[in-house]
Amino acid sequence: MLLASIPSPTQGVWFVGPIPLRGYAVCIIAGIILAVWIGNKRWVARGGEPGAVLDISMWAVPFGILGGRIYHVISSPGPYFGENGNLLDAFKIWEGGLGIWGAIALGGVGAWIGCRREGVPLTTFADAVAPGIAVAQAVGRLGNWFNNELYGAALDAPWALTVYRWDAGLGQAIRDSTGEPLVLGTFHPTFLYELLWNLGVAALVIWADRRFNLSRGRAFAFYVAAYCAGRVWIEALRIDPAETVLGLRLNVWTSILVFMGAVAWFVTHRGPREDLTPKRAGGDEDKDDEDDEDDEDDDLAADADAELNDYEPEQADDDSGTAQDHVVDAEPSKRKPLRRSTRSKQADL
Repeated sequence: MLLASIPSPTQGVWFVGPIPLRGYAVCIIAGIILAVWIGNKRWVARGGEPGAVLDISMWAVPFGILGGRIYHVISSPGPYFGENGNLLDAFKIWEGGLGIWGAIALGGVGAWIGCRREGVPLTTFADAVAPGIAVAQAVGRLGNWFNNELYGAALDAPWALTVYRWDAGLGQAIRDSTGEPLVLGTFHPTFLYELLWNLGVAALVIWADRRFNLSRGRAFAFYVAAYCAGRVWIEALRIDPAETVLGLRLNVWTSILVFMGAVAWFVTHRGPREDLTPKRAGGDEDKDDEDDEDDEDDDLAADADAELNDYEPEQADDDSGTAQDHVVDAEPSKRKPLRRSTRSKQADL
């Protein structure tokens, strides 16, 4: 008899009036907020503009959620395309199911668009947000706990997870005639394993970035490689339905391939950190305005030179006691400059 285990929620959705409040959605949103906050602090510390991470995230997050859902449907097609499957369920994202690799891939496209609009390097943005993404993944795994999903093989140990028979549509455990939730069994809490692993990865990336001054996407590559190393063994414990290739789950193969790519990037991309001075689309226009101001300054200086050259000094009065003229030195090298920039005039105003 199992004396202790980790309990699971019997309910994953609550109603505030007619509005459903789902634990899974709350965890995803909380993770995104934390990722943006952490990313912004790291971005500013690297010399970037405050708020740029939020602006770029407005592109990256929607793309990432869409990509995560597409990858989940492709890697676990049974509930949507299999026998008794329902294609419309693929759009019920609130019931859970986001694949990290799809989120990273399509989210990267959104981030690229945002970085282009902000005029900053994508790799530098990725380095800044890497630990935040790992933290967001950790918080997101709590959403799987609320949904009683992503558990591993059966386990009889104090850290085993009690899982209930679940009605995904209602977002709650199925109950017997007495109202008691029906227990499915006790299993490896793979959601908890990955949660703790992701927090460790975030801390490791922050340490490595400070210790080795990682740049040009290397901090992000380090995060990806470290995450993949854990995902391989955690994925091997899971027993939920998934596509397999040569006896291994599709996510295991994906993790291995992505790990190799991340290591290759980490090894081959070196150099100093990129300049974070924004190069927005209007940058050329600003430069033209500055050039126009400089030209106007030069014109003012030329006019002043012409006025001085035309100036004729007045003779002194006869009763002044001297016949010496008050001569004005017209040599440019000895004349006090009269040039005044338009910026100085604007400052007086």
